[in-house]
Amino acid sequence: MTALPASARVLLSQKDALSFAFPSAKPERKTAFLSDAQAQAVEKAAQSKLESKVWTYYVAGSTTAYFESHLVRTMNETMMVVIGADATVSFIEILSFAEPDDYRASKRWLGQFPGRRLDDDLALRRGLRGIAGASLTSEAVTRAVRRVLAVHQILNVKPMK
Repeated sequence: MTALPASARVLLSQKDALSFAFPSAKPERKTAFLSDAQAQAVEKAAQSKLESKVWTYYVAGSTTAYFESHLVRTMNETMMVVIGADATVSFIEILSFAEPDDYRASKRWLGQFPGRRLDDDLALRRGLRGIAGASLTSEAVTRAVRRVLAVHQILNVKPMK
């Protein structure tokens, strides 16, 4: 996980977030260093630019948790996206949010993501509603989830036999 900026309001620690994702297991911390080709494939699949080719994630059983930090408007947000065995979003937790609270995504709005996979419907005004008065937040979160799902897809591709 990237370091949280000093100005970000921490809503949930990484340790607490991981205990939500893995309530009865100790996850294994892994780091992936994407090649240029993998990074390009992620950007194409996610339809979003990657900020880093280094991804730290946590795995226990068939559950994987990724931490993603991104700019919303002028300040950062850090979130955890948990992916289940079926390569769909299990849930999302916001760990830090430095923009005004009025712009933060609600639990209810984030509830649109569980069960979603990386496809054309994982987009605002398609399969997802936006947030009235916080369109930059809804766009930033949606792009982040698409990036996480694309990275997960790239890291979990099984070689052909």
